[in-house]
Amino acid sequence: MNCRVSVVMASYNGEKYISEQIDSILTNLDENDELVISDDGSTDETLHIIDSYIQKDSRIKLVKGPGKGVKANFANAMKNSSGNYIFLSDQDDVWFKNKINQVLLLLANHDLVVHDCVVTKTSISDVIIPSFFVYRKSGAGVLKNIWKNTYIGCCMAFSRRLMKRILPIPDDIEMHDQWIGILNDIFYKNTYFLKKQLIYYRRHDTNVSSFNHFPLNQMLHNRVVLIKELVKARNSQ
Repeated sequence: MNCRVSVVMASYNGEKYISEQIDSILTNLDENDELVISDDGSTDETLHIIDSYIQKDSRIKLVKGPGKGVKANFANAMKNSSGNYIFLSDQDDVWFKNKINQVLLLLANHDLVVHDCVVTKTSISDVIIPSFFVYRKSGAGVLKNIWKNTYIGCCMAFSRRLMKRILPIPDDIEMHDQWIGILNDIFYKNTYFLKKQLIYYRRHDTNVSSFNHFPLNQMLHNRVVLIKELVKARNSQ
């Protein structure tokens, strides 16, 4: 039987921050929820930290990642989840209390919910951007988000029926969050942008994602690849 909520986390050499993130997630979980962590071959203390939590909390599930980068690692965590609703999680952020319950109220009528976040430096008290939504002009729309992606994975939660559309995540697209958001815009057209900050989104030297732009030729190439994969996904249904 499916559980209510699956939080899926992709981890890799996250020893510095992962404990704080796991603690903040566990305070959000009900007794029938789960935290699925796909680890992509960490060589630091990450696995030992996760194991120490598993010994104390049966809601945590650790699976071996495919070793093919962050998109494939998140896809692997999703494949190993059983929840009716999927919440994406980075390994280095901090969730606010009652985040899950606030988002679940909206998931009753929407297949994808994206909430706002506070962008910080390594110390969550050191705020860089008070509102990611304002900074990025976030909103739904296929063309809008092909041209300039405003979806942010660590602030996403979605229904299991959308997850079935998401997988498999194409290897050659840039990031999974843009893929997820646009697919919902195509198939269900019911994304809800919650204008409320519900996590501290930590930025530091080892973040996989970046706020920096690619060179123009790379940006154009990425968009062409994305469009081709979206067309394939649309035509295959």
